[in-house]
Amino acid sequence: VQLQASGGGLVQAGGSLRLSCAASGRAFSSYRVAWFRQAPGKEREFVAALTRGSTHYLDSVKGRFIISRDNAENMVYLQMRGLRPEDTALYYCAADLRYGFDQTSQRSYRYWGQGTQVTVSS
Repeated sequence: VQLQASGGGLVQAGGSLRLSCAASGRAFSSYRVAWFRQAPGKEREFVAALTRGSTHYLDSVKGRFIISRDNAENMVYLQMRGLRPEDTALYYCAADLRYGFDQTSQRSYRYWGQGTQVTVSS
């Protein structure tokens, strides 16, 4: 499967953005999906995952971000509200067909999009 992320941009603190991840390939609805982010000088970190209808979020984005998918369109979304300067990062979508792995670990995802930049100004 190939993934392509889009939707990033520059937004003021408190603003909103919706990231999109378009997937190609068959049976994408069977894949578990996630978003990760990497800020300059920092490690890539887990943001949100959607596995068999269940969602899981990084504590600092709970209540502000929502991960969702549209299987008919082979799309994954990350709706972000109440953005903060500390949310500034390159955001990546990820997917994998295997189950039973730690959904918050980047090692458990074999397929990655190219990243889309989110910059939040104060």
